[in-house]
Amino acid sequence: MPSATPPVLRIAVIGTGPAGLSSAIALSALPDVEIQVYERAGELRELGAGISVNHNGWKVLELLGARKGVEGASTNPTVQRNAYTGEIVDPGQPPDPTNPYEVRRVRRLLLQNSLAARVPPGLIQFNKKLVSVRDLGKNGVEAAFEDGTTTVVDLVVGADGIRSVVRKHIDPDFPLNYAHQVGWRCLIPAERLKHIPDLPLTTTSWWYGKAKSVWISPLDTDLNNLKEIEFTARVFNEPFVPGETVSWGVKASNERVFSRFNDVDPRLIEVFKQVPEGNWSEFAAYSGPAMESLVGWGKLVLVGDSSHPSAGGFGSGSAFAMEDSWVLARSIEYARKVSTTGSVPTVLAEALQIFNTIRKPYYRRMFDFRQSQKKVLEEVGRKDYDDFDAALRKRFASDGLGAKRGKGFLGWVYDGDIGKTWQEFVESDQARRAAQS
Repeated sequence: MPSATPPVLRIAVIGTGPAGLSSAIALSALPDVEIQVYERAGELRELGAGISVNHNGWKVLELLGARKGVEGASTNPTVQRNAYTGEIVDPGQPPDPTNPYEVRRVRRLLLQNSLAARVPPGLIQFNKKLVSVRDLGKNGVEAAFEDGTTTVVDLVVGADGIRSVVRKHIDPDFPLNYAHQVGWRCLIPAERLKHIPDLPLTTTSWWYGKAKSVWISPLDTDLNNLKEIEFTARVFNEPFVPGETVSWGVKASNERVFSRFNDVDPRLIEVFKQVPEGNWSEFAAYSGPAMESLVGWGKLVLVGDSSHPSAGGFGSGSAFAMEDSWVLARSIEYARKVSTTGSVPTVLAEALQIFNTIRKPYYRRMFDFRQSQKKVLEEVGRKDYDDFDAALRKRFASDGLGAKRGKGFLGWVYDGDIGKTWQEFVESDQARRAAQS
């Protein structure tokens, strides 16, 4: 029988992005848990501009109690255009103001602040850069930091991003490679763009070129009082430059960015010219294969970007991270109920197995889908400009990014409900246990 009073579970969460903050929220709500969050920076930082929150993101924010204050502009319709001619190749789907889970583009800072507000005070330690973890057998695991300090816990949650230190201990040979994709992000004062003809600022537009794209979107809920417009430019054939190609948030000059987009539609060129110098932040994408396991040693677990280094998460990376964190907490809670001994090693072994069973296939499906799209993307890149509209329409029909998004191939991402997924697991597991008894 499970112990009436479970022993205290000691947890270290590494990182304070959406994965780390949501892990702190979900895990600290469990009884008999001691948790600390370790952040390498000296304060909470948020890099980037906007972030898409879809049905799956709203659902998990509700489960975390962190939806309040997270708001933004609907991205419906997202008008898909040929970046060279400006021709509309897909008008997108109309907005649905009655849908509380409609996809919206929100400021990353709003999401961070909403999550941070739900983290109990005193849990986060700053200037703590993780350098290694060491298996201590029955005594747990030791986490060592660059400042020479250590902590001994039962579970280390690797919410430490694409270059995860925790992942290196689960799979020391995991290959992480530059994906030849670079994105530049900035916010532009809306007033600087209002003079550009036929450039609607109250709707989202995505302009596609050969091996490049541009995203323009409002972020403010009040479309009659726009303050800033999100502007993102991406290229997909950028060479690696030693000492310059980095994965997160370095500053880039206007000249560096515009040099990749000087052949696009005149309206886009004018937008580039309106970016204040110093506003661009550069992000190089890195990726690796699907993880063989998201857990290790019975004491390590990966959540968020550390668990799926795939050069992007369909605009739902933060939702994935929050879902991971919530499922991890539910897995520990459930394992405590079904454990035959209630001991920490037994509970963790059961909990991490449950977590892996639910989340690993999800990320495997994501990687498989990305692999299936390579041929389509290569074909689009080979097309002459005269055929480019047709090539783009073929891509939208294939990847579900156009008007049918949410009802096509990616409905399993954007329409996700992690609460429902968890309930389905519990019902299935209870039926299995009943059949075995």
